[in-house]
Amino acid sequence: MTPPRQAPLDSDSSDAACGGPTRQLWRHARLATFDAPNGWGLIEDGALITDGPIIHWVGAQAELPGGLTVDAEHDLDGALLTPGLIDAHTHLVYGGDRAAEFELRLEGASYEDIARAGGGIRSTVAATRAASDQALEASARQRARLLMAEGVTTLEIKSG
Repeated sequence: MTPPRQAPLDSDSSDAACGGPTRQLWRHARLATFDAPNGWGLIEDGALITDGPIIHWVGAQAELPGGLTVDAEHDLDGALLTPGLIDAHTHLVYGGDRAAEFELRLEGASYEDIARAGGGIRSTVAATRAASDQALEASARQRARLLMAEGVTTLEIKSG
């Protein structure tokens, strides 16, 4: 697999000026790739070389480039490494909570039933209008952090 952004292994990195490790080797990983005839691939016992935020090399550990020097090495002990996830339709900024409606829908309630009982989209529109800008920003930040912790690297935020 050739990463979309590739730079020579001997290039300088701005991270080096910050004093942190720059060139890092990640070993013993299961690597999910898009480098297969059907679009998805899996490299068992794979390795990855990074320099700051740039991926320089990905492949089978047995094919690592020779003469490599790294600032840090990590053993991933067979963990699965995947490309970052993209959430292309996220309503991140809103007030209120409609989690109980999910349970009602599972029990057979219609959207009309839920709306008549005071739920539905109108309830979150009202809660969003009633919330302060600071509260909306704080809850949106928390939701974004939770998504990032689950591997989401890109969000397209919808306004509703």
